[in-house]
Amino acid sequence: MKKRIGLLYGGKSAEHEVSLSTATAVSKAINYDKYEVHPIYITLDGQWLRGPQLTEAVESAEQLQFTKNDVQENNITEFILDQGKQAQFDVIFPLLHGTNGEDGTVQGLLEVLNFPYVGNGVLASAAGMDKVVMKQLFEVAGLKQVPFVYFIQHEWSNQQEKILEQCQTELTWPMFVKPANLGSSVGISKANNIEELKKAINFAFQYDRKVLVEQGIKAREIEMGVLGNNDPKVSVAGEIKPMTEFYDYDSKYKDGSTALVIPAEIPSDVEATMKDMAIRAFKILDCAGIVRSDFFVTDQNEIYINEVNTMPGFTPVSMYPLLWQHTGVSYPELIDTLIELAIERHSEKQRLQYKRD
Repeated sequence: MKKRIGLLYGGKSAEHEVSLSTATAVSKAINYDKYEVHPIYITLDGQWLRGPQLTEAVESAEQLQFTKNDVQENNITEFILDQGKQAQFDVIFPLLHGTNGEDGTVQGLLEVLNFPYVGNGVLASAAGMDKVVMKQLFEVAGLKQVPFVYFIQHEWSNQQEKILEQCQTELTWPMFVKPANLGSSVGISKANNIEELKKAINFAFQYDRKVLVEQGIKAREIEMGVLGNNDPKVSVAGEIKPMTEFYDYDSKYKDGSTALVIPAEIPSDVEATMKDMAIRAFKILDCAGIVRSDFFVTDQNEIYINEVNTMPGFTPVSMYPLLWQHTGVSYPELIDTLIELAIERHSEKQRLQYKRD
């Protein structure tokens, strides 16, 4: 029998459009001979709408953007159970990027409903989304990273001069300012002086209540894919070469001004060290299924881990699928593997006891 897959995409997030692109790409690559594919669209205002079953690839993201007029309105119970109270899906495939999807919120819902789902669990998703928590866990794991300062909006409003002094004391120019809980380079700015730093911090606070300021470093940006559960595997390395000052949202998704070099030209010992660091990062966050690990590598081959992404870009031209393609795993095979890993992880959890003998 075909497995019933619920594609979950969209979301109340600044990365809503990215999620739609991902869902469109998956619809074109998934094997309809193996799976029944059911689209579940979360609108920008947070409404869940389930569309008709997909029997073939969609041509554009617009076909996946339903409205209340297009479908019968559903509630969460109707998404998950049919009228006979049986599960409607074998696996949920969240294709959500950013807040309210990649941050553990949807994962928590699926855990409560006891559904197999692709990708990382509540802890890994939440910790991977919050760059500050992620970096603190990296410190515990002994992973080398660039210096950073963080603070919440309340502190910035009341202690601005103190925070600026801390940044200038502990970091050097240039500095990169980021919302702590966002991806796809949304809200990120480069600051070369104090006025630019103030402007960048205020800009970042438009997207999150917590902001991270990192010391800039002259280095190459190298990424690796991690795939698996208890015995994760690491892909070849790939290098990002942005033509702009840094790898921002437009260079990722709009203007095509970034070159991806796969495999990256790095010494074998550097690649081996990065693979070890990628696995250590995967394990300290208790990740599952899919992770992309991002690194900085200097001219002296010093290696710093930048972050991990627990739901990386997942179109055929995104770095994560391309890394695995060059490692010998095609995009359709990658989708199959992630579904199998979701079932494996769920089966493992079902063996746990929840009552005392």
